[in-house]
Amino acid sequence: MTLTEKALRLAVVAHKEQVRKTDGSPYVVHPIMVGMMLKEYGFSEEVVAAGFVHDVIEDTPVTEEELRAELGNEVCDYVMAVSEDTDLPWEERKQQYVDAVVVASEGAKAVCIADKIHNAESLIDNHKTLGIAVWDVFSKDKEKKLWFEELVYEKVSASWQHPLLDRYRTLIDEIHKLES
Repeated sequence: MTLTEKALRLAVVAHKEQVRKTDGSPYVVHPIMVGMMLKEYGFSEEVVAAGFVHDVIEDTPVTEEELRAELGNEVCDYVMAVSEDTDLPWEERKQQYVDAVVVASEGAKAVCIADKIHNAESLIDNHKTLGIAVWDVFSKDKEKKLWFEELVYEKVSASWQHPLLDRYRTLIDEIHKLES
């Protein structure tokens, strides 16, 4: 089994009971889309694998040790760089997340931005069907969501250049225009 197959299998099992809060779809679709985006942009198998499992540490019972044993140090390091400390208050954890990504490897930055792109695309799509009610499913309002997106974009683009960032910028601009 290839590394990406192992990662995909782990993601499917780890996220099997979870659903997306915006539309109730199976949660695993999100990490699959992140991994596929990374593959589309030509990233290594390790980066693609990390995209498939980028949420398992913060959102499932999978431990760092289990992830490291299953997929290796490189994949695990990418995932750890993009995993939030959910015990911290929201704004503090978001700032800590960005600080960690900025000093992380290019692979981790790619996983971060692909994740943010898919989340933004999902938000925009869900806004088309739910309208302003889409904001009700988030713990923070549009203003705070945009604060975070702008922070990620500003800090990551200062230390890394890639076409994914252009795609992300376009989506942030679209979110600014959404009714709230």
